[in-house]
Amino acid sequence: MSDFLALFQFEFFRHALLGGLLASIACGIIGTYIVTRRLVFISGGITHASFGGIGIGLYTGLSPLLTAAIFSVLSAFGIEWLGKRNDMREDSAIAVFWTFGMAVGIIFSFLAPGFTPDLSSFLFGNILTITPTDIYLLAALNIVLIAFFTLFLRPIVAIAFDREFAKSQRMPVVLFEYLLMMFIALSIVACLRMVGIVLAISLLTIPQMTANLFTFNFKRIILLSIPIGFLSCIGGLFLSYFLQVPSGASIIFISILIYASSKLLVVCRSRKKKVS
Repeated sequence: MSDFLALFQFEFFRHALLGGLLASIACGIIGTYIVTRRLVFISGGITHASFGGIGIGLYTGLSPLLTAAIFSVLSAFGIEWLGKRNDMREDSAIAVFWTFGMAVGIIFSFLAPGFTPDLSSFLFGNILTITPTDIYLLAALNIVLIAFFTLFLRPIVAIAFDREFAKSQRMPVVLFEYLLMMFIALSIVACLRMVGIVLAISLLTIPQMTANLFTFNFKRIILLSIPIGFLSCIGGLFLSYFLQVPSGASIIFISILIYASSKLLVVCRSRKKKVS
């Protein structure tokens, strides 16, 4: 235990904790919309499509996170646009961008000159590699998300629960849907350093699903999923340190354990109430 506490003297570990907190806030906010609106599969498509941007970044020498953000946002807009067309189903649109992004990423990462050591960290994540730049970007995304959801919470909740009702109230549903898809894409890219492409969608859904076990209120789910997500990050760091396993997978493993424990608690409580 004392060895673990000694880690706090290292800057990279403090960056990891701060990055985990900021990512938990961002994922808690936008992830609640994803779970409520049932966009988990769409988010998975955007997550894997982001690999195309990473491959392009490695090939061109640009920042992989920048190119991944651009590619992800464009893919999110493409999925949203194709999914609303009458001649294509939404799951087909997701499959198109999912596979296209992965194909582009693989091709350009192999064409990239020299050795690409960062590729595995983008695929599987390593929270200990978070840089001050990543923290600043996460902080900026949090500010924008908090401001956006604070100002437009009513239409966001209306769209999340009943899109047709929101349209009947003359809300700019299409505009909000595109903006929220953009925020989903940016949140996914912001979490790539932590948990990677393979596991990023879990951070956007599992803490929210856990919070949803205890409340159905949109705002309360956000407020509860943030500490759950951060607790998963801390627990994942503990597990990663003591077992010497990848931090990204450890974070998701702990978050699933928290969900399973919470589900068991809720089931036991409901059975006690029935008995009494």
